[in-house]
Amino acid sequence: MIDLGISKLALIGVVALVVIGPEKLPRVARTVGALLGKAQRYVAEVKAEVNRTIELEELKRMKEAVEKTARDVETQVSSTAADFEREWSEVTAGLEGQSSSVSSTSYDDLASIGAPVYPEYRRPKKNFRLKRQAVPQWYKARTGVRTRALSGAARVARYRPKTPLR
Repeated sequence: MIDLGISKLALIGVVALVVIGPEKLPRVARTVGALLGKAQRYVAEVKAEVNRTIELEELKRMKEAVEKTARDVETQVSSTAADFEREWSEVTAGLEGQSSSVSSTSYDDLASIGAPVYPEYRRPKKNFRLKRQAVPQWYKARTGVRTRALSGAARVARYRPKTPLR
């Protein structure tokens, strides 16, 4: 910024006092202070905007780096999977004649070997709609099920002890 020493500031103050006059000097000083404050706030906003822009650029660079790494990993995984599939087909090529006897094993054979056998899934015979049906009003009235909520005043009136007659 502007390099102002103490002597220069004192000279400016004396000239302002002579030109403006002592009665208007406080108001002019307040105006100058307000303008300086606005200028400082504007400079702070510009700095903050520049910092946000720099951070955004850094984030974009990081995003590009992560995407590039993800693409590299994806290509590496797909090439590894292709190699595995090729090797698997080579290994199983000699077993094609024997695979029919292996695939025809039953659950009993697996149980005799000691392999875990899981039961077949059966859907439960529950119907949630039967549980959610509306109960008839006559049944609620007979069994004493409350159908309405009591207000606070009604509850006090209902459970108020009876005063004995005099």
